[in-house]
Amino acid sequence: MRFDVLTLFPGMFSAVMGDSIIGRARDRGILEMNFIDIREFSLDKHRKTDDYPYSGGGGMLMTPQPIYDAYMSVAADLPKKPLTVYMSPQGRVFNEEIAKELAGQEQIVLLCGHYEGVDQRVLDEIVDMEISIGDFVLTGGEIAAMAVMDAVSRLVPGVLPFEEAYKNESHYSGLLEYPQYTRPPEFRGRKIPEILLSGHHANIERWKREQALINTYEKRPDMLKTAPLTEEDKAFLEKYIKSKGESNQICE
Repeated sequence: MRFDVLTLFPGMFSAVMGDSIIGRARDRGILEMNFIDIREFSLDKHRKTDDYPYSGGGGMLMTPQPIYDAYMSVAADLPKKPLTVYMSPQGRVFNEEIAKELAGQEQIVLLCGHYEGVDQRVLDEIVDMEISIGDFVLTGGEIAAMAVMDAVSRLVPGVLPFEEAYKNESHYSGLLEYPQYTRPPEFRGRKIPEILLSGHHANIERWKREQALINTYEKRPDMLKTAPLTEEDKAFLEKYIKSKGESNQICE
C-alpha cells in the first residue's frame, strides 16, 4: 500500500512513521510512504504558499497552485485517480470502519492543510473525502494524517504478525477489548484471574467475550447500540446490568 502525503512540513513524519511496526513494514516493502513538500511547487520566488482570504478576517489561506502541482507530481502518470483525502475538522470523524475502508485502497493521497485552511477550488478539484480525527482543531493536518496512516497501515496484510493482532482489539469487532495480563502472576497483591491459568480454551474465550461486553458497557455503552450482539451476549448483559441494580436500556 502506498501513501503520498502533501504537506508543508515533511520532516514531521520521519520519526513517527519510520520506527517500530510501521517502519519495519516500510523496510519490507509492504508499505510505501512519500512525503511531498508543497513549498517546492510554489511559483513564488520566496516559495510562498499562502495569501489573505478574499472574505477578510484574520489568518492566511493556502493557495491552490502549489497544492495542485504537488498533487499532479503524484497523480499525473497514474492509470486512475488515487483516493485523495483532506485532513479537515469538517470531515467525517475517523473510526475503525473508515480505517477498514481505506485499508482496501492500493494508494491514498493525504493533503495536510495549515493556517486558516485551503482554497476551496483546489479541494473541489482533487479531494474525494475529508476526514477529521475529532471535534477539535489542530494547527495543521500532519498529526491527524499520521494517526490515520498508522490506523490504516496496521490493517494491511503483513504489517502485523498475525490477523488476530488487530481483530481482537478495541473497536474492530464493535466492542472494547477485554483486559489483558502478563507476568508476574501477582503484582502488589493483585492476582490475574484464575480462569486465565486454567488451560480451558473454551472457558477462556467465553471469559474474554464477557469481559469485552462489561468493558464496553462501563466505558462506552453507546457502542452496544450498534455492536453485533448474539442472544447469549444480550442475556449476559441483562444479567450483569441487573446485578448492578441499573435499568437495562441497552438490549431493549
